[in-house]
Amino acid sequence: MAKGKDTKTENVEIITEVLKITQGGLDACLLGTSPIILNRLSEKVKHELLMPRGRKTATEKALSLKHDPFAEYRAAPYILADPREATFLAHVAAAFKGAMETAALDLPGAKKAQIGRLVRVEGEHVGLYGVPRLFMRPVRSADMNRTPDIRTRVILPTWAARVHITYPQQLIRPQAVANLLGAAGFTAGVGDWRPEKGGNYGQFRIIEENDPAFKRVVAAGGRAAQEEGMANPVCYDDETTELLTWYQAELIERKQRGVDTHVATTHAAADSRHQGLGKRARTDHAAAHRPNGAGSSESLA
Repeated sequence: MAKGKDTKTENVEIITEVLKITQGGLDACLLGTSPIILNRLSEKVKHELLMPRGRKTATEKALSLKHDPFAEYRAAPYILADPREATFLAHVAAAFKGAMETAALDLPGAKKAQIGRLVRVEGEHVGLYGVPRLFMRPVRSADMNRTPDIRTRVILPTWAARVHITYPQQLIRPQAVANLLGAAGFTAGVGDWRPEKGGNYGQFRIIEENDPAFKRVVAAGGRAAQEEGMANPVCYDDETTELLTWYQAELIERKQRGVDTHVATTHAAADSRHQGLGKRARTDHAAAHRPNGAGSSESLA
């Protein structure tokens, strides 16, 4: 009778040597080549996910406001609460790493999964320099019916950032990391309606820290200017001004008709993040610009 194979006597390959990995670092200054749109998951949406209130009836919809542009504007960006930080506004560091992974799809010699393992953008958030503007656009949601809606977000017409990237020196060269980051700024971008999702926003390029263009954005778009911009919103362009002007006129009319115009959840979320901020808006004609693009989960109507 044949005996089964004795697995205990099989030859086992013994690992005798493992390459020692040392960490390399790359500091890069980025300058936006197209405006960046900031749109985090709002507190209102998080609260609804945590404890859904159910669908509103037709009467409830008629007696309440669907949007509060000022509160939605203040709830849109990631913020750095620490007053010692150089900026008030920020974006998730993982977004820049994700852009590099996407760029690897189009570059010979790089693989997305491999870059995801080898490259790290340090920190949870990356501070963004630039003066914020209130940005409103009609969009179509990603549902089956492509439902139209109006979204209010923060947009930085000009922006800059500093990132610190780490990588294993034995497996990838610093120039390759720099090339990948540069390609990411052109082919993928960061923020809403970026090239990766078919838009034209959130593109950037690597620049020297002493470059005059970079220094201008950093000097004019630091923490104080950003806090002021969030406290007293300035409309980004004529289309935003038109929508916001109509909203404010309609708000007054509905108050006169006795319609409930209090959006408690959104206001509470905004006030907790921006205590003492005002709600004044004006048009900045110098920043007027008519962009176009497509969204990640939404597209322009």
